[in-house]
Amino acid sequence: MGSTTTARTIALELYADLVCPWCWIGDRRLCAAIAQVQAAHPAVHFDLTWRPFQLDPTVPAAGRPWAEVIEQKFGGRANADPIFARVAEAGQADGIAFAFDRITTAPNTARGHGLVLHAQQTGRDPRPLVEALFAAYFADGEDLGNHNTLMRIAAAHGVPEAEAREVLRSGRYDVDVQQSQREAARLGIRGVPFLVLEGQYGVSGAQPVEVYTQALARVLLTA
Repeated sequence: MGSTTTARTIALELYADLVCPWCWIGDRRLCAAIAQVQAAHPAVHFDLTWRPFQLDPTVPAAGRPWAEVIEQKFGGRANADPIFARVAEAGQADGIAFAFDRITTAPNTARGHGLVLHAQQTGRDPRPLVEALFAAYFADGEDLGNHNTLMRIAAAHGVPEAEAREVLRSGRYDVDVQQSQREAARLGIRGVPFLVLEGQYGVSGAQPVEVYTQALARVLLTA
């Protein structure tokens, strides 16, 4: 990749859920790839948009006990632990320290997504908030369905507490979350993370940084 690329903005959309461990890994790797490509092409700006995707939209507002999810989804702890170990091992290379043993609740992520959308739609950089929400859930075992928890995290990462409280109380972005879910279905997205580049190309799964870098380079050549 040369450094003579003309100035342009490349649109990226990342469909992801805040309680998807591979989404945290994929988000980290994608951001690393963007940084690499931008270093080689300073005139290029990648406009990364967060697109909510709920792995299970049927989770009640109060969430589900994690032990219940382990039993129903994995058939018990004995089956789940090896899977979690593989995810944790994959995350280590990206500087992620998963602590699945700290998780107690599987939350409904609609309001968490709403806070990210609010940050995004009010001109704030949503990436610090996204990273903090991932870390709160997977590293600290916090309940992302708890409004006080969400307000505290939002206030520490760019969204004033009063705004966060109103977003959570009103559910004003619930429709946007549902629309994003429908758009994902229209695009044939059944699993996340899923990256859409310039509305034309798709990259499924938490790919290595090199794969994301190649995808970004391809868009630069064809955009």
